[in-house]
Amino acid sequence: MSRIGKNPIAIPEGVTVNVENNVITVKGKLGELSQSFDGVSFKEEDGTLTVKRQSESKTHRAAHGLYRALVNNMVEGVTKGFTKELELVGVGYRASNQGNKLDLALGFSHNIVLDIAPEIKLETISEKGKNPIVKLTSHDKQLVGQVAAKIRGFRKPEPYKGKGVKFVGEEIRRKAGKTA
Repeated sequence: MSRIGKNPIAIPEGVTVNVENNVITVKGKLGELSQSFDGVSFKEEDGTLTVKRQSESKTHRAAHGLYRALVNNMVEGVTKGFTKELELVGVGYRASNQGNKLDLALGFSHNIVLDIAPEIKLETISEKGKNPIVKLTSHDKQLVGQVAAKIRGFRKPEPYKGKGVKFVGEEIRRKAGKTA
């Protein structure tokens, strides 16, 4: 049996879980998320949600832990939310936002302007003497990760000087340069 799939999901106060027609919907104080599922069933009893698979076929065994993890992330997202922070390392690299439009200066001949989804709260932090930071917050873990990866993809950190867009706390593998 799946080690992750057999763990129950604790449902906190103020969170409602609704299962209907192979779609599970989770509502909380930060928003509402829904996910379609196949091959598993959900059972809610006294504040916990358990995931059971319908058969022992390979696809159902594979989906068991996956759907448990997805629903757990949905419950965590509507209660606490998820945050990703990106750091812009490099001379002249800047970030600013107006509403949900992110404006990045990453050393190209033009600025990159990116429209962020309305479900994501965007914040840019620029302090003198420190690298600019882009902070993304939302209740949808998948959406935050996807947008953060897209922003990082504009200028990935390079291994010689470490310049580029990196996650806060990410270790960049450095290489030695040319020897004189």
